[in-house]
Amino acid sequence: MSIVTKTIVCAALTLGTTTSVMANEKFNYVTDRFADIEVLRYKVPGFEELSLNQKKLIYYLTEAAISGRDILWDQNNKYNLALRTLLEDIYTNYKGDKGSEDFKAFEKYLKQVWFGNGVHHHYSMDKFTPGFSQEFFDAQVRALPAEKHPAEMEEVLRRLIFDPAFMAKRVNQAEGADLILTSANNLYDGVSQAEVEGYYNAIKDTTDLTPVSYGLNTRVTKVDGKIVEQPYRVGGLYSRAIERIVKNLGEASKYAENDKQRAVINKLIEYYTTGDLKAFDDYSILWVDDTDSQVDFINGFIESYGDPLGMTGAWESIVNFKNLAASHRTEVISDSAQWFESHSPVDPRFRKDKVKGVTAKVITAAILAGDAYPATPIGINLPNANWIRAAHGSKSVTIENITQAYDEAAHGNGFNEEFVPDAAMRELMDKYLFVTDNLHTDLHECLGHASGRLLPGVDPDALKAHGSTLEEARADLFALYYLADPKLIELGLLDNEDAYKAQYYKYILNGLMTQLMRIEPGKDVEEAHMRNRKLISEWALEKGAADRVIEYEVKDGKTYIKINDYPRLRELFGELLGEIQRIKSEGDYEAGRDLVENYAVKVDPKLHKEVLDRYAHLDIAPYKGFVNPVYKPVYDANGEIVDITVDYTEDYVPQMLRYSRDYSPLTK
Repeated sequence: MSIVTKTIVCAALTLGTTTSVMANEKFNYVTDRFADIEVLRYKVPGFEELSLNQKKLIYYLTEAAISGRDILWDQNNKYNLALRTLLEDIYTNYKGDKGSEDFKAFEKYLKQVWFGNGVHHHYSMDKFTPGFSQEFFDAQVRALPAEKHPAEMEEVLRRLIFDPAFMAKRVNQAEGADLILTSANNLYDGVSQAEVEGYYNAIKDTTDLTPVSYGLNTRVTKVDGKIVEQPYRVGGLYSRAIERIVKNLGEASKYAENDKQRAVINKLIEYYTTGDLKAFDDYSILWVDDTDSQVDFINGFIESYGDPLGMTGAWESIVNFKNLAASHRTEVISDSAQWFESHSPVDPRFRKDKVKGVTAKVITAAILAGDAYPATPIGINLPNANWIRAAHGSKSVTIENITQAYDEAAHGNGFNEEFVPDAAMRELMDKYLFVTDNLHTDLHECLGHASGRLLPGVDPDALKAHGSTLEEARADLFALYYLADPKLIELGLLDNEDAYKAQYYKYILNGLMTQLMRIEPGKDVEEAHMRNRKLISEWALEKGAADRVIEYEVKDGKTYIKINDYPRLRELFGELLGEIQRIKSEGDYEAGRDLVENYAVKVDPKLHKEVLDRYAHLDIAPYKGFVNPVYKPVYDANGEIVDITVDYTEDYVPQMLRYSRDYSPLTK
């Protein structure tokens, strides 16, 4: 509910000056390309200027981050870890012709599995299709050394790879289906959707104004016919990985920048040790209150997009430090949070009377892990608990070294020329899209997710499977509405009253057309962020049809988007924001479901084919992700760390194999 993903962006963008971390050497952003994926590197500017203790803190936090990798793989599917081990064993023991079609297809499949943290695509949730033959696979399994031969798992893994109907979709969101029984993730075992919903409805206290995040860190299963929760904690599920996380958090605590930060780390250790969700709430409150530290991190079971019911958090971690210079704009926004809330185009009943503790900053990511790796968000707003946000506030971040890497890698890709026919709009996008992209993320995270309130007694999970889509739409609409407000010029964040049009055009173009390149022919839109963008764009297209606010136009056989009335489009964004806020505040499941099903799901096959054909000529990867830098301690003669260096040369395949070798406590 609080992650912003990177959409396909337009080509050359004007970037500010940044500090080079590769002296006298051009930084090579792209490290690999396969299937629909491009893997990039990212810089960590400013790391060298940190103090030694800050570097040590980051080092141990990064070790804690990478140590949780296996958890996400197992959450995604119960056979993922066994599959990864087998595929890597085949890859590293292969003695045949590496130029053969079967081997090249096998290597591509392995790279896809690595990128998806399992056998399903990270975005579409569909299972990967192997391009190699079953005969090739069987021969490679037989060729493995005896100690690496997975006799007891061989048949189920063969079926997982080659049977399209077996565990076909990691997260199913199809209306009318049992979303648990038809989803292939490992968050539930032997239980139905009705049983799970009945279980939580029975234990939730609807009078509790400070409820824990039910189901956040558990697998739900049956023992002796009774539904139980198995907690993720030391001594419970994933114990070996969590013990390693806790050990590195303990080392990081020694180098905390202040007592507040040390308290945050120690409370997180308590939560991991006990699995107590009340301890997680206490940790979240302490984390929100720590606004003085330059180094920061998230680590835990956070976002629930991987759960069809939107409850269980996927394991993830991002370690970062504040970009002091770039944070000025987010601080300006957060300082004006009450103004934005008070002027929001929603019913005053659903606004916050007093906005508390909204802090925002621009950060430099130091490491990405779990559900934030290799594909990563560009912005985060946490915590997710509504009552904590209302009573204690939230933290919002924009990850600018990641957005810069995306934009640097996109230079000259031909997107603008193909999809934006108007030269004046291309010029406006070249000049303002980078800044409005970042402002959109700032407003989405800092204010959008932090805005509004639930009415007393409304269940935070009332919108069920559609909650994530509607929450992302609410935050996007808040950002879109205010991007066009003169307040941004007054605050000095924009210098042109038309700058917002660059973002409006890109957003509508993406929501109606270009994001379709991420979907296979015949498929519906299923991922929450894509549904959100389609919902907003399709709704605005329909509601503005009488005034021709937005329209399709065809030139030389190609379809384009034309926006005729930008001020009216802004009004439409405000109207939809008001309705979605009402739905969330009142817990109106039926109205929320109707919005999603009517505007966010179905795809026009003719337009879809056209978009796919036009993208094919551009050769742009629909999805991008990252390899991490490598942090290396430098020791003196007494074995004391005297520095931490950063190395950017590790490529995708070596990094994945090293992580499996050195950071796989659940497979040992």
